[in-house]
Amino acid sequence: MQRFGTLSFGHYGPLGAGRELTAADSMKQATELAEGLDEIGVNGVAFRVHHFARQQSAPLPLMAAIAARTRRIEIGTGVINMRYENPLYLAEEAAAVDLLSNGRLALGVSRGSPETVVRGYEAFGYTGSTDPRGADIAREHFDLFLRAIDGEGLAERDPHSPFGGGHGLQRIEPHSPGLRSRVWWGAGNRDSAEWAGRVGVNLMSSTLLTSADGRPFDVLQAEQIEAFRTAWREAGHPGEPRVSVSRSIIPITTAEEDLYFGGRQDGDQIGVIDGIRSTFGKTYAATPDVLVEQLLADEAVRSADTLMITIPSQLGAEFNLRIMKSFADYVAPALGWQSTLTPAA
Repeated sequence: MQRFGTLSFGHYGPLGAGRELTAADSMKQATELAEGLDEIGVNGVAFRVHHFARQQSAPLPLMAAIAARTRRIEIGTGVINMRYENPLYLAEEAAAVDLLSNGRLALGVSRGSPETVVRGYEAFGYTGSTDPRGADIAREHFDLFLRAIDGEGLAERDPHSPFGGGHGLQRIEPHSPGLRSRVWWGAGNRDSAEWAGRVGVNLMSSTLLTSADGRPFDVLQAEQIEAFRTAWREAGHPGEPRVSVSRSIIPITTAEEDLYFGGRQDGDQIGVIDGIRSTFGKTYAATPDVLVEQLLADEAVRSADTLMITIPSQLGAEFNLRIMKSFADYVAPALGWQSTLTPAA
């Protein structure tokens, strides 16, 4: 494990006992947390994207705000639902955030997870899918998005335009060189991971896998990662792609953490999602020494270069910063992580 960061589901709404976390609260706390994580050397902060739900749905403005208030940390998504996206507008927004952050964007995209509504992307104007889950729309949008960020000319210039004119095809602006290398595809099965390898983007392995053959989740996920890397090599792409996995991890170092999460250890879960029998990963909640032993035995964590820790965002920035600092201090070094912070002069 070379890097680690957070993955926030960004929930807001009633908290009980008459308290409520508003959408504004959620975004402001996310920004505060990112600032704190940047200061202690955590490598990344990412946000889940869900439409028609009390969660993050338009993460790019939030990411731009974080970029302006941090210096080192990667700012990403896990994942943007491509069924809902205008690919050219997303290309403009992504390039803008990448430029503002000096190349710190880690843009995770995919078909997206199951929704709270029926075919919500059609309400956004994207119709005509022949797939009940809209995967064909997601792939079409992603293809055009990649062409746009690669700088391909996509619209005929107007020679009579008072704003420059010219001939030939015009690319999307702004353009951020190298953005393609910072794009990730979220994959929930082996076929999708192999496709990402052939296309030549990084792999963000999902928090679930649409497979349930009796083997542990981490073994299935490690197999998926190897299939992705094999596809990357066979396609002839240069260099090594990045791979991230997500885990729910709580280092228990205080009585408060034990109160919230003590006894929350569980095994892999089997369920049905989108009509497919799937395997969901376990929760790790234990003292740091136990976590080190458990995570070193996790085949996918060992295989990936980046670990994204799903955080209980409703508990606030201060609580989450504390558990991430505990992970950085007591767990991450034993997994191979080295802080990139420069010692104070």
